[in-house]
Amino acid sequence: MMKQICRYVCVFVCVVVVVLSFTRDGGGAVMGEDTRRSVIAGSWYPGTPMVLRADIEKYCATVPVEGIDGEVVALVVPHAGYAYSGQVAAYAYKFIEGKSFDSVIVIGPSHRAYFPGASIYPKGGYETPLGVVAVDENLAGTIISKSEMISSVPEAHAQEHSVEIQLPFLQVLLGEFTFVPIIMGSQDRQTCEEVATAISETIKGKNVLIIASSDLSHFHGYDQAIAMDAIALKHIEEMDWKGLLDNLGRGTCEACGGGPVAATIMAARKLGADGSKVLHYANSGDVTGDRRGVVGYAAAVFYRKNSPEIDGKGRKAGLEKDLSSRDKKTLLEIARMMIQQGPAGKAADIDVASEVLKEQRGAFVTLKKHGQLRGCIGTFEARGPLFRTVEEMAQAAAFNDPRFPPVTTEELRDLSIEISALTPLRKVGSIDEIEVGKHGIYIIRGFYRGVLLPQVATEYGWDKITFLEETCHKAGLPADAWKDKDTEIFIFSAEVFSDGE
Repeated sequence: MMKQICRYVCVFVCVVVVVLSFTRDGGGAVMGEDTRRSVIAGSWYPGTPMVLRADIEKYCATVPVEGIDGEVVALVVPHAGYAYSGQVAAYAYKFIEGKSFDSVIVIGPSHRAYFPGASIYPKGGYETPLGVVAVDENLAGTIISKSEMISSVPEAHAQEHSVEIQLPFLQVLLGEFTFVPIIMGSQDRQTCEEVATAISETIKGKNVLIIASSDLSHFHGYDQAIAMDAIALKHIEEMDWKGLLDNLGRGTCEACGGGPVAATIMAARKLGADGSKVLHYANSGDVTGDRRGVVGYAAAVFYRKNSPEIDGKGRKAGLEKDLSSRDKKTLLEIARMMIQQGPAGKAADIDVASEVLKEQRGAFVTLKKHGQLRGCIGTFEARGPLFRTVEEMAQAAAFNDPRFPPVTTEELRDLSIEISALTPLRKVGSIDEIEVGKHGIYIIRGFYRGVLLPQVATEYGWDKITFLEETCHKAGLPADAWKDKDTEIFIFSAEVFSDGE
């Protein structure tokens, strides 16, 4: 009898340990009576932690690194099932990979409960298969205290997916964090303004990320959906919350989370955001092939632009400072060291003395094997010191370029490394400003973007027109798209060097 009791006790203890270990995985909190259980795991996204994490990492690995010259304030992200919108969401979440925030605010629309104003889940946490994400109770309480239109309505959160769907991406890319879930029951201008003001007043001076959760048009034919969504995206890229709300009211565009997007734009502006970019657009027809009734998805970022330092002669500081041979050797050694460490390698613990290597500059790292391209990843964004940017891009080029399998240990001896240290982008008014051999080209038209480094034109012997045409091809545009008045052409310079020199 005693043996049976002991056996039951052991089984019970083991079950408790397993449950506790599950609830601690990734979220940093333990499930309690205030924990909102997941309502969409296993349907809208995988319910198995390993599968869920692998899917998110795969989505992010296939997103090209695209930079912004500034600090991320807010994102717009879709909230459909991952099979439909997960790849689009990755374009936004890629911008926060490896970053840290004091907290995160996720604003979503209410699809099931009807109530005026907005509701905050004030304490406890949200459960996903990756663990429980704790609510930032102090931040939540302060926001609620700022407006009578913001309260706690439990039924608003009970079955709502628009906030929960964002959390696994955040758990994978940020690790442990706290957040404030906000559900908007009404999306009129007054509610948007109240939510935006309450948020901006509460988090001013803090490093808090805001996320607007929204899909775009619903169940129109493919071409009509694209036309309607283009209207919404134009307002988003221009940070024009008034125009967005006006067109939503007239029905010329649609967004189920239009209120959260408008409130996020308002709050971001109040917090100093003066830059925006639509990162990617697609709809369900692009995934399923069924174009009869589609749902639109977009990813966007709002940011505070960096103010370039000006030297005593009125020039942007740093643009005329060349890298010394020692600087170049240091960067190449750093790049190779990061690749040798493998995909899980940590940032190098080194003491960089050169002031030039500490400048905020973008960079590309290109890998070649026996003269053939083996990987190339880069960013225009000045994310940090140049040497840290090279670390990140080297690792990404070796292991995350979606065009190639990850570099293996056996290949290391055959790899050559080329680094392009970049100057900031400059928009040109005429192609006469482009100098082949000196400038790289970055072309934008609508949601199409393409870039070619300065050395590419030299390697292939292209003239200026061919260089422009090839950059258009890289962007997925017709060869003569550079002539279109809606096409924006940017140039940049790069100091290019390799370990084969």
